[in-house]
Amino acid sequence: MAENPPTDHEIRLRRLKFRSWHRGIKEMDLILGHFADEELDGLAPSDLDDYERLIEIQDITLYNWISGHEKLPAEYETPVFARIRSAQHLKAALWQQNG
Repeated sequence: MAENPPTDHEIRLRRLKFRSWHRGIKEMDLILGHFADEELDGLAPSDLDDYERLIEIQDITLYNWISGHEKLPAEYETPVFARIRSAQHLKAALWQQNG
């Protein structure tokens, strides 16, 4: 029995997850990679659009926005960015692995 080919949405999610884990600096790999694994499947298409815009930003700039070292431009103040900044996705992924 042949498998069904992946949908455009599934391909988009795979691509975003890969790009999230392969950023350039390890800190952003961890932040965005865990976010992608934990959150992307539940995002609306418009939120995925916002996420795609964010991951086009250079790592150091995005890291500085997330860490609060630089002011976030208004056009990137989205619910997706707020979720990334909250780091809720990191708590389960990193600190509870020793359980």
